[in-house]
Amino acid sequence: MRVVHADDRMVVVDKPAGLLSVPGRTEPDCASARVQALYPDALIVHRLDQATSGLLLFARGAQAQRELSADFAERRVGKVYVAVVAGRLQGEGLIDLPLGADWPNRPRQQVDHQHGKPSQTRWRVLGHEGDHTRLRLEPLTGRSHQLRVHLAALGHPILGDTLYGMADTAAASPRLLLHASELSVSGHRFACAPEF
Repeated sequence: MRVVHADDRMVVVDKPAGLLSVPGRTEPDCASARVQALYPDALIVHRLDQATSGLLLFARGAQAQRELSADFAERRVGKVYVAVVAGRLQGEGLIDLPLGADWPNRPRQQVDHQHGKPSQTRWRVLGHEGDHTRLRLEPLTGRSHQLRVHLAALGHPILGDTLYGMADTAAASPRLLLHASELSVSGHRFACAPEF
């Protein structure tokens, strides 16, 4: 796990795919523990799915955590992801579909027009790779699994997604091809390119 930035207020790391953000029920190894080994006052501000790689933010101390968490809660944080999806998309667009928990199939989420929370994702094509499309994704809301559910609902699941993809798209990559590539917070902008 690479440290992208560290100062007296925050730490930003490039979390690898497959590593939890915080300890699991049976798995103590996580980004939080690794960062705290270097910066004992570091506290997590947001999370990435275990399967997702990319930029993860930690606050240095409780006061910084309150302030940075408020930035997330009040949508003053910019986040950009890169993904490779099944099929060929053109141009750009906005996915506007409400999301909610799929209770019988937790941790899955689902499009839920009756009880779901408003959820929006902007997307733009970056290029084509055979029958697949590389996308720039900007979540305007921060729901669990939002990007994965939105793209699957659009008919273009993320390659390697074993939770929301079909068997062929899940098997198309040994990992989920989703990477948190840009993070803008408190006047800072951080970036790291995906390794796929």
